[in-house]
Amino acid sequence: MQVILMEKMANLGKLGDVVKVKNGYARNFLIPQGKAKRATENNVAEFAVRRAELEAAEAAKLAEAQAFGEKLNGLTVQIVQKAGVDGKLFGSVTNADIVDALAAQGYNVEKSQVRMPEGHLKQIGDYPISIGLHTDVVVNITVAVLGEH
Repeated sequence: MQVILMEKMANLGKLGDVVKVKNGYARNFLIPQGKAKRATENNVAEFAVRRAELEAAEAAKLAEAQAFGEKLNGLTVQIVQKAGVDGKLFGSVTNADIVDALAAQGYNVEKSQVRMPEGHLKQIGDYPISIGLHTDVVVNITVAVLGEH
C-alpha cells in the first residue's frame, strides 16, 4: 500500500515521503496513529497545501525533544530490587521500572522510548540505557541497580 508519511519515521522515511508498506502495517499502525495517510490523489493534494504547517509542527516537536533531552542526558536513576548474596536479582528491572523511576524524579517518558539493547537487567550494577525521545534525539542515562536483602 502506498502511504504519505505525516512525520519522520525511522527506517521508513521523512515527512512527506510516499512509501510502499505492507497493508497490515499501514492499516493497523500507521494510519490509526496518524503517522501516515493513504497516498490518494486527494490526500497528496491536501498534503501539498498543508506541507509548511506540518513541517513547522515537526520542527516544534524536534525542538521540544531536544530541550527535554538536554535535561535528561547523563542522568543517573537508582532502582532498588531484592537480590541474592551473589548480586543476582529476584526478577528483573524492566523498561516499565525505569519509566516509574524517571517519573518519580519528574521526567515523563513512554515505556516504548526506553531502549534496552541487552534486555532486562538481572544483576546489581550500573547500566547505560538510551532513551529515544524523537527519531533524531536519543539521550543516554545510567541506571544504577541496587540490591536489598
